[in-house]
Amino acid sequence: MHLAYPAVLAALLFCTGLYGVLARRNAILVLMSVELMLNAVNLNLVAFDVWLRDTLHSGQALTLFTIAIAAAEIGIGLAIVLAVYRNRGTSDIDRLRDTAESDTAEPADAESDDTAGTAGTANTATAGSTTNAGHTKNAEATS
Repeated sequence: MHLAYPAVLAALLFCTGLYGVLARRNAILVLMSVELMLNAVNLNLVAFDVWLRDTLHSGQALTLFTIAIAAAEIGIGLAIVLAVYRNRGTSDIDRLRDTAESDTAEPADAESDDTAGTAGTANTATAGSTTNAGHTKNAEATS
């Protein structure tokens, strides 16, 4: 058997999985697409192991490790998706971005006092450029 047949099939599987990861919004479908990509890698490992006629069968051994890692990934991934679904009511990936912590600092005033002059605007620009919320509030309090 030629090596091209399983290599082309693995490439098609991997591209299908990659499209699923990039285009899907449902977390379970994304996990299934990752599984397709891992199965494409497993197919390549076994095909090259047979083609090279390795006496240690390293490709098959690596395939067993990949299957074990994929099973653990699906178990943990489904547990996370179920927990998020119970808390949020959806498994939509775009809505999961709302779970990230946001900066709670108040925005700097756009209007500067006439008495402060250029020093007030310099402090406001410095306060807006800091990334830590605590430092931003302290800089606003001193200006």
